[in-house]
Formats: sequence, C-alpha cells, structure tokens
Amino acid sequence: MSIETIRQPRPKSAGAVRFSGFLWRLPWLRPLLLLTPPLAWFVVIYFASLALLLISAFWTINPFTTQVVQQWNLDNFRIILTDSTYWTIIGRTVLTASLVTITDAVLAFPLAYYMARVASRRVQTLLFAAVLLPLWASYLARVYAWILILNHDGLLNWSLHSIGLPPANIGYTNTAMWLVFSYIWLPFMIIPTYAALERVPESLLDAAADLGARRWRTVRDVVLPLALPGVVAGSIFTFSLTLGDYITPILVGGANSNFIGNVVYANIGIANNVPFAAALTTVPVAIMVVYLTIAYKLGAFEAL
Repeated sequence: MSIETIRQPRPKSAGAVRFSGFLWRLPWLRPLLLLTPPLAWFVVIYFASLALLLISAFWTINPFTTQVVQQWNLDNFRIILTDSTYWTIIGRTVLTASLVTITDAVLAFPLAYYMARVASRRVQTLLFAAVLLPLWASYLARVYAWILILNHDGLLNWSLHSIGLPPANIGYTNTAMWLVFSYIWLPFMIIPTYAALERVPESLLDAAADLGARRWRTVRDVVLPLALPGVVAGSIFTFSLTLGDYITPILVGGANSNFIGNVVYANIGIANNVPFAAALTTVPVAIMVVYLTIAYKLGAFEAL
C-alpha cells in the first residue's frame, strides 16, 4: 500500500453526510444539542432538589422518634409566621443584606468610575489586581483576619488606645458583621459596576459637556442612569450572598446575631428537624424571587 493511499481521507458514510446536512439546514440545532446535557443535569440537580425541598416543608417530625412524618400540613409555616423570634431573625438578615448592598454600592461606584473613565491602562490593570487579589485567599482566612482586627484585644482597639481614644468594642456585634460582609462581597459589586460604566458612550459625555453640564451633573443625569443596571447586577451578588451566609454570623456575630442560615443549619444538624429547616429556607428563596424580578425590570441581567 503506497503512502498516498494511506493519506487519502476516509469517505464519510451516507448517514454522517445526511446528519451534517441536517445540522447545516437547522443551525439552531447544534447549540441545542451541545447545551441539552448540562442544562438537563442542572434541571435535575437544582430544580428537582428545590422541588423536593418545597415538598418536605409541608411535613413534620415525630417529637419522640425525630423521624420525618410525611403528612401534609402547614404547621412549620404557621410557627414561622406566628413566632416573633423568627421574624426578628428574618428582619435582621434582610436588613444586614440591604445595608451591605448599599455600602458596597457607595464604595464601589467611585472606584469603578475611576477605573473605567479616568485611570490609564497600567493603573487600571493594577486596580483590577488589587480588587481580585482578595478573592484568591480563603473565605475563612479573610474572616479570621477581620476577627483579629475587631476583637477586644485586636488591632482596631489597640490603634485607638495608642492615640488616646476609647476602644470601639465592635467585635462580635451586628456592626462587625456588617463590616466583614461589606469587605468580603465588595469585589462582586465593583466588577459589574465597572463593566456598566465602561459601556457608557463617550459621545454622550461630550454632548453633555457641549450643552454646558458640569462634571457632577453629567455624572448624575447621564452616567448614573446608564450605570444603574450594573449596580443592580452587583447588588444581586451582595444581597443574595449575605442573605444565605451562616459562617460569618457564627464567627463574627454575637449571641444575638443569628441569620436565617444559622437557624436552618441548627435545625438540620442539631435538632434534626429537616421539614422546619426546609420551610424556613423558602423565606430567602421567596425574597430572592421578588428581588430578581425587580432587578430584571431595572435591566440588571443585561449588565451581567
């Protein structure tokens, strides 16, 4: 057999030719075939587990045997709605998530604006590295670093004592949780805001300047409305991540700093009351459904 014969491509079978022609006539079918397996896996794992979670929320446990009783009732939801303790925990969680989101938006916007509209390419690269560098460190390492700063014998109180000021004593408080959450999730607000500001057309800024608008009015009337979808997109991350966190309240918060996630964790691991934990989990899910609906109307998904 000669080398030329070996190098000749094998003829395609008739079935392969017909299938290639079918894909050529229906170009949308190729991405559909590629995306179907991962999407099917996502639907089975995520939505099926979410549906099972919702179903188990209507069950109860036997108080003597702690076994799940698969009888449909609304007892778990009735406890959540009538017990003021859970309302306090839900309110604390939502309030902290909202404060963290507002804080990160206020801190992220000036930095993102400088990165997108003012900084040179070299400075922009350095700022990007500074923003993303904390994400390379462990979540727990960053939380423990803040514990060393905020506790009673930490760096903050020592610094205040060195200049003759009274100690702050904010360690293991809700204020400490607010500071730690704001620091941890800040990069998730900066990046979408930067992306939205970078897409603002330069021609609009030039037109505002030609019409006599000062810099602050240009930012208020032109830049802010166009950057709002990016800020809202970043708020999805900061709000949802704070809403579902339970590690930081355990490590940084005090005795009265329980979040929804802490109660869910306690009912699964200690009380073994999975149905009640599932019922309480529906609260942040419902909150995020409302939040995502508002974010969608504000165009946040286009900025992601």
